[in-house]
Amino acid sequence: MAWYAGATRMELQPESDSQPAIVPTQFILHSIAAPWTKERVFEYWRDSTNLDSHFGQSFDGSIAQYIGTQTRADANYLANKRADGTGAVSIETASNSNHSDPWTAEQVEGLIRLGVWLHQQHGIPLRICRTASDPGFGYHRLHSDWAVSGTACPGDARVAQFRTIVFPGIVARANGQTAPTEEPDMDANQAKQLAEIHRANVPYMGWSYRGDGADRDAYGDLRTAVASAGAADAKAAQILQKLATAQPVALTPEQVAAIADKLAASPALAEQIAEKVAAKLATRLQS
Repeated sequence: MAWYAGATRMELQPESDSQPAIVPTQFILHSIAAPWTKERVFEYWRDSTNLDSHFGQSFDGSIAQYIGTQTRADANYLANKRADGTGAVSIETASNSNHSDPWTAEQVEGLIRLGVWLHQQHGIPLRICRTASDPGFGYHRLHSDWAVSGTACPGDARVAQFRTIVFPGIVARANGQTAPTEEPDMDANQAKQLAEIHRANVPYMGWSYRGDGADRDAYGDLRTAVASAGAADAKAAQILQKLATAQPVALTPEQVAAIADKLAASPALAEQIAEKVAAKLATRLQS
């Protein structure tokens, strides 16, 4: 297995050891449609899905590696591993919720550095993949065989960057030349603010997870639980309202006389009632 020195190693198990070996011949770039850090991407692969990628990247350009590049990762459908043993290396990059934003300047630089390393480490040729199995560099939506039912990942802005900045930068850097540059789209503080806005307004995608053989997802269970709790709260509120408006029952003179007769006929009963009244009065005085 090959591990990129420019990435933080966050090994995903058991996938890193259990998934079959590949000969990496392609590098495919993705947007994850969430403003997640590389650490959050790792948690998602580990806890919420049976999919995975080799790398993940934050808005600040930092990269984590989850699986060695000579082991299959399941982010590219038919490009994960082919019958001849070749396969694609994949990276998921932080983005907005519909992956319409461009890569930050820091992300672009990180992608160029990683692309150069993959070319040098595995001999991935410096060209854009001409077909789904052609060795080279590409982005997820470039070929239909790379997605189960088609995809718009990444968005138009990042496709344009790939063709005009990222891939030319990889070629230039690999050949010892100066890579094209672009103005930063956002700084680290703006990226942090975007992540906070997303967390506040967009539901956590992990709730869509559905286990094998299950007929509902985690979000459906959550909604059912919330609805049940809401119904219970409403019922409790009704009971409390009735108790608050309840009026004490007034005894008639005849009822008072009947009670007095019973107490007069049973001194023991009268004593028990007196003791209970005294105990309740003492409790109230202490509270």
